[in-house]
Amino acid sequence: MPTIGKELLATTQVLTLRETFQIARGAADEETVVVAELRHDDIVARGEGAPVDYWGETPEGIAAALEAEGLELLGDDLFAGEAILRRVAAWDGPQGAKMALDGIVHDWLGKRLGQPTWRVLGTDRVTPPTSYTIGIDSVEGTADKTRRATGYAVLKIKVGGPGDVERLRAVRAETSARLRIDGNEGWDLETARELTPELISLGVEFVEQPFPAADLDSFHAYGELSPRLPVLIDEGCRDLGSVAPIAGYADGIVIKLAKCGGIREALRMVHAARALQLKVMFGCMIESELGIAQAAQLGSLADYIDLDGHLLISNAPFTGLGLKDGRLVLSDGPGLGVEPARG
Repeated sequence: MPTIGKELLATTQVLTLRETFQIARGAADEETVVVAELRHDDIVARGEGAPVDYWGETPEGIAAALEAEGLELLGDDLFAGEAILRRVAAWDGPQGAKMALDGIVHDWLGKRLGQPTWRVLGTDRVTPPTSYTIGIDSVEGTADKTRRATGYAVLKIKVGGPGDVERLRAVRAETSARLRIDGNEGWDLETARELTPELISLGVEFVEQPFPAADLDSFHAYGELSPRLPVLIDEGCRDLGSVAPIAGYADGIVIKLAKCGGIREALRMVHAARALQLKVMFGCMIESELGIAQAAQLGSLADYIDLDGHLLISNAPFTGLGLKDGRLVLSDGPGLGVEPARG
């Protein structure tokens, strides 16, 4: 498969968090993503891939896979998006590498056509309001973070640690914003049963992944509780094959490009979820504006958006993704609409 005239470079990019970010699985002060850059036909196209660490993926592994096999997977004709992305989907490489290649294809096509990717896809430039995430902290720390999270209509509170209810009370005392919570598999059924009445009284909209992905018994048992919070599945949702089983025990799916492999598979997941009457939320890892922009191209198709990874970092390697009244606003520039930040 000739690749003359193409050049692909994959580099790691350290993203520094504004403050320590803690969830039920652990805490971090920085995250590393991989930026892939293709030069072809006088166009520079980019895509980003984020490792799913609990799957054992690493930035170094993603970068190595891209440089070893990326050009062959892309092939000669970048207009042949379906054929390319079928090859990428069948590849046994890391999902983060698939996300980056998918991003390159969509960025290149938009730039070649002189149109934003969202217009090529037929979606909208403005997304639903994104939630802004507040990690696990003390009650006082949580209240302080809430006071500083101005301009957002929706807050997502990470739970799964001691004092969840007290922290949520502190949040509600500081804001009238819509509240969502994310357990990151940190609860058991007894905890969920005990906390649900107060969570409902505090106006929590839904809970994301309260139980371990494999603990379907707890999901089924919680589903029989009345009243209860709607449940959306993150860690238990990978790709299209995950969607139909989830319809049997939860109310919605969380789509992350780092897990499903990119825009093409994410769009298939959206259509499947709609057919099964599941709610759809787009989520993210800690990513730069490049990675977030890839998911945001489909954001207008979702019920909920949790695409705030770029808002949690202090360094910004890319720019071009807007934010207005708590909503992401996609660039009207060609392709994904983001470019390396100057200086």
